[in-house]
Amino acid sequence: MAQSLSSFADLIRSAERSAMHLEMRDVYAVGNEDAAFKAWREGHRLDPEDRESWWRPWLDLVQEVIAKGVRVRRARIVGEPPSEYIRYEHSFSFTNIAAGEEIRWLPRRLASGIALPGNDFWLFDGKIVQFNVFDGDGRWVHTDQTEDQATAGLCSDAFEAVWDLAVPHDNYTI
Repeated sequence: MAQSLSSFADLIRSAERSAMHLEMRDVYAVGNEDAAFKAWREGHRLDPEDRESWWRPWLDLVQEVIAKGVRVRRARIVGEPPSEYIRYEHSFSFTNIAAGEEIRWLPRRLASGIALPGNDFWLFDGKIVQFNVFDGDGRWVHTDQTEDQATAGLCSDAFEAVWDLAVPHDNYTI
């Protein structure tokens, strides 16, 4: 079971300047994505022209925080060739971009020289870190939060190093 959108919404709404998300897994087994992932496997693709069919509460939230001046960036470190799940994520990332997120992709082979934390994370305004902890099969377990400045500094440095090497979404083809 994932963290509720309402509790995460409070956290991201508290950001004043930046919200950075680093994803490092090739597979996520998130229950609320099962039906959409199954449909994608069966050939369904979101239609960029049919915004009403894919707009969701997450995108409203992103648009809300961006409207108040928060820069929202997401970087994904991925194996190549990409896993089926990463191909699925790539196929609908245009929705996040439509809401205002910036997304970049870094082939895992290019991340070897970067000191990375052990878990995916969100970093808000360079000071609050929320780690998303998953089990070995990609199921969400829990979140951990810290305001420890050394940890926030590690996450900020890691994110920026990934961001600098990563390929913008529009230029990363799968």
